[in-house]
Amino acid sequence: MASIVQPSTALFRTEDVLINLAEVGAFPAVDAAGHFTVGFGVYLPGIRGQDGFDVVVRVIQRDDRFNPVILPCDFHLTWNNGHPLDLWSASVNIAPVANSNFGREGVYLYRYQLWWTPAGGQRQLVTLWFTDPFARETDLGLLSAFTLSSTAQTFVWNDAGYSTPELDDLVVYELQVEEFGDTFDGVIGQLEYLQSLGVNCLELMPVTSAKVDFDWGYGPLHYFAPNHRFGGPLALKRLVDACHRAGMAVILDVVYQHTDPMFAYKQVYADVNSTPGAPAVASPMIGSDGPFGPQCDFSKPFTQEYFLVANRRWLDEYHADGFRYDEVTDLYTGPTDTAYAKLAYDVYRYSLGISRFQRGANSYSRIIQCAEALGKARDVLRNTYTNCVWQDELLNKSEDMMTWKYADAEFAHLLDPSFNGYPSTKAVVNAAGAPVDMPVAPFQYLESHDHSQLIVFAGTTGDGPWPPGDRTLAYRLQPFAIALYTLQGIPMLWQGQEFGGDYNMPSSGPARIQLRRDVHWEQFYDEYGVPLLRLYRILGRLRRTRRSLRSRESYFYYQQSLQNDSQLIAYHRHAAAANGQPEDYAMVLLNFSDSAATITVPFPKAGSWQEMIDNDIRNYAVAVSSDGAMQNVLVPSNYGYVFVFAA
Repeated sequence: MASIVQPSTALFRTEDVLINLAEVGAFPAVDAAGHFTVGFGVYLPGIRGQDGFDVVVRVIQRDDRFNPVILPCDFHLTWNNGHPLDLWSASVNIAPVANSNFGREGVYLYRYQLWWTPAGGQRQLVTLWFTDPFARETDLGLLSAFTLSSTAQTFVWNDAGYSTPELDDLVVYELQVEEFGDTFDGVIGQLEYLQSLGVNCLELMPVTSAKVDFDWGYGPLHYFAPNHRFGGPLALKRLVDACHRAGMAVILDVVYQHTDPMFAYKQVYADVNSTPGAPAVASPMIGSDGPFGPQCDFSKPFTQEYFLVANRRWLDEYHADGFRYDEVTDLYTGPTDTAYAKLAYDVYRYSLGISRFQRGANSYSRIIQCAEALGKARDVLRNTYTNCVWQDELLNKSEDMMTWKYADAEFAHLLDPSFNGYPSTKAVVNAAGAPVDMPVAPFQYLESHDHSQLIVFAGTTGDGPWPPGDRTLAYRLQPFAIALYTLQGIPMLWQGQEFGGDYNMPSSGPARIQLRRDVHWEQFYDEYGVPLLRLYRILGRLRRTRRSLRSRESYFYYQQSLQNDSQLIAYHRHAAAANGQPEDYAMVLLNFSDSAATITVPFPKAGSWQEMIDNDIRNYAVAVSSDGAMQNVLVPSNYGYVFVFAA
């Protein structure tokens, strides 16, 4: 196995990184006498005090923010002459102010302003309001935050014995926190439910704060602060800790290709460069505008460091198990780029020092780095330190099959990534720098946040611009669900699909990302949701307990499938005997038609084969007289069977 081409710049050693999180952000403290101070720091590369610039931080206690009589307290920051990133900083006493809550314990809100005074001229406001790009806490809208407390909370982790699951063992559930459980703590209450689906990895859509009441978070302002509306930093830690204690990984959806237009390193520098007479200063992070917002320029070292440091913090402070990188299709340009390829490499190398990702001194890291690389998935998986990718091939095919009511061999081939040119392993390095093979695989899914739910393609009902899917057709989802849990690759569910979620997604516009679509938990127990949920739970148990369903080996019975205009597909999954465990087979039969049909197919092993989907309601076994003996099986309409070999 050939090694990946290394990025063009070497591994970032700790001493090479100029960004120091100990000097940027807000740092509240209390002395022995109970007096509060806060240290502020922000990098503004190229914006210097000697050129007439001045940075002001405006601070208000949160309980005062809606009182029109109480104004924020302003404090001037000092430019640190000679600092390579032009650090502006100040240490501020939070002394009591009469007739206000200022000086008391609680949450404080702050924002920055930039002023400029030309030589011999008058002081003028350049940027009225910019949020802290290194804020650890936020509040609603464009406000950074910090908390003053004489008894500050320290989170105690309980996941010391946890290890990130192996790639082949993953079953992923993508969710949006507010839509699924309102808050991080609300999601904790659903972990037992998720485990019943076989899920052992949560993929959280962006968890950083957004500037509007509801937003999916794909135009980020903050890269270090868990969303205040979701519960903030301590609540995210509680969620990750609870997941780890349940043996579940947590990966975070991060958006590094573009930002919101009001991100500090876009807004401030645009304002400076549009101020007549002010020095021209290029943004240290932002390049041209793109279709999704201002684009991050990874040719700039500050950009490379900023996102590497952000990932390090999510790994260290929040114990994340990895990342789903948004829009890598545009971010990745080649195996030696200084954008995605370098970031994935540097994060991987950093993760080699984190115990939950290791299985011995000579092991590869189990950190989950998943690239949304539509159209480039194979290239990214083969040529970067990514170990998994988002790709829409199975989703697109399933939508088409659901729309036009057919099945074909292409669908079966998509269940086998190696048949479609995906690598299964690649050589990376271990902590000693020696080459070692690491497994890789694509995420495989029928639904995702970017698409209407699959039932919509079967039919819709009702009025409105985006009528919901017709849930009376939920039975048509069943063979797709069986395929999802029995395929090669990493199965991923999107919230609510397991009981026939029916949201119809606009093809464009702000309603895609700013319209809240709460999971319809009432569908969980209605006449359409109950049978589908039962199926998902059975399949989750099978995926978890049968090694063959987590293996890298399958065989599509192309000669026996799809015969005589049928919509029957057959394949088997196989795991060889290993480590004292017996050989394991699973035979999967799927029927996508509205009529029951018979398929004649060779079962690969002599002996008894037990059907497992309906095993709780009937005993259905097939006795195979010899290896490869043909068997006739009647498969119900829009359904399927999974037979397992009892060695």
